[in-house]
Amino acid sequence: MSSDSLASETTAPTLPAGNEAPAKIIPISDAHRHVGERVEFQGWLYNLRKSGKIVFPIIRDGSGMMQCVAVKSNLPEDVFEMLKGLTQESSFTVTGTIRAESRAHGGYELDVTDAKLIQRVSEESPYPITPKEHGVDFLMDHRHLWLRSRRQHAAIRVRHQVIKSIRDYLDSNGFTLVDTPIFTPAACEGTTTLFEVDYFGDEKVYLTQSGQLYNEANAMAFGKVYCFGPTFRAEKSKTRRHLTEFWMVEPEMAYADLEEVKRVAEALVVYIVGRVLEQHEEDLKVLERDPSKLENIKAPFPRMSYDDAVKILQSKGSEIRWGGDFGNADETLLTQDFDRPVIVDRYPTQIKGFYFQPDEQRPELALGVDVIAPEAYGEIIGGGQRIHDLALLDKRLQEHHLPREAFEWYRDLRRFGTVPHAGFGMGVERFVAWMCGLEHVRETIPYPRMLYRTRP
Repeated sequence: MSSDSLASETTAPTLPAGNEAPAKIIPISDAHRHVGERVEFQGWLYNLRKSGKIVFPIIRDGSGMMQCVAVKSNLPEDVFEMLKGLTQESSFTVTGTIRAESRAHGGYELDVTDAKLIQRVSEESPYPITPKEHGVDFLMDHRHLWLRSRRQHAAIRVRHQVIKSIRDYLDSNGFTLVDTPIFTPAACEGTTTLFEVDYFGDEKVYLTQSGQLYNEANAMAFGKVYCFGPTFRAEKSKTRRHLTEFWMVEPEMAYADLEEVKRVAEALVVYIVGRVLEQHEEDLKVLERDPSKLENIKAPFPRMSYDDAVKILQSKGSEIRWGGDFGNADETLLTQDFDRPVIVDRYPTQIKGFYFQPDEQRPELALGVDVIAPEAYGEIIGGGQRIHDLALLDKRLQEHHLPREAFEWYRDLRRFGTVPHAGFGMGVERFVAWMCGLEHVRETIPYPRMLYRTRP
């Protein structure tokens, strides 16, 4: 529990008249709109300070926290004793008048005139998360309760803003949300990182690792589309950047090329960062995130080819050779001299998916692009231009040892009105970790699923 600023202990509110109308129930976040009014908050005890005949319960309701001032002489004895005896995370409602108080958390206080207990947490079985240090495993085992802490609450609020901003940007720029399936009969990039599911005993299907292939079909129907939902990767990875279940947004555009992907990806990132800074100043403070790091995220982003990136990495001591994919250390090295994301394009075809359009001038290169975040947060966007020629697609399917029959519907897109098209994917959790300055993505999603964690 934190020691929030406390207001004057001498204020004594006046009891309401017995025939007064019921107080208006409002969220704490709206307190500034109701100064001088009698209101009711519904929530849980965050902290409690006692000072003789005055108690100062801090109530949280999910939208914010409010310090309350309860004076014994102005309350029925049972109400005062109830408030005095509250335990951490006990649920209760409190009624009173809001007034401005610069020393209180949030700048306002509630002078209490009534309160009602909903449930008192037993002292024999107290709330398990206390001010003492807890190990990560303990906190993850109690994730359903850990979410109530200020830092976790702030991170999830930033996550909400990131998701809202993604949708606001795409919705206002001509994209249509078209959902794609979670169960898929085939893989985007081979089956080695897929979760296999027994589908009623007659057929094996997989949990999706991307909605991209279906989204390409959607783009041929709607022009500009996006899907947004959970995706699954069966990588046995234990790094701070990986989850087995994560959320991804995937825009796809007909009549688009690699340059359009770079333009939209850059604009989307700048928009999201701006909204987080605008709407979540207090949450960033709670997270101890330096806002100046995010204020630098403005267009244009530095751009380089894969060829140049390899040369830069080698000059910095990396052992990477041309043709290899970038690891976490490489991505960190590549961005250490920049204060904003770096855009790298034209990767070797051999390390990209079967669906990437090759460069006409250099077929050994794919028209793919990654957007790599600074501060060691790695790739936040990956995408590129898709193959639109049927003969070339068939060749790639064969080279990647993928069953042609499973992709007949995908081949149809090249038979009936094929056009150049492109798109990308953005993982929400890694983006949120970057916004919040968090060490590990496990704190960016309410209930993380990792290699050795499927509970709670």
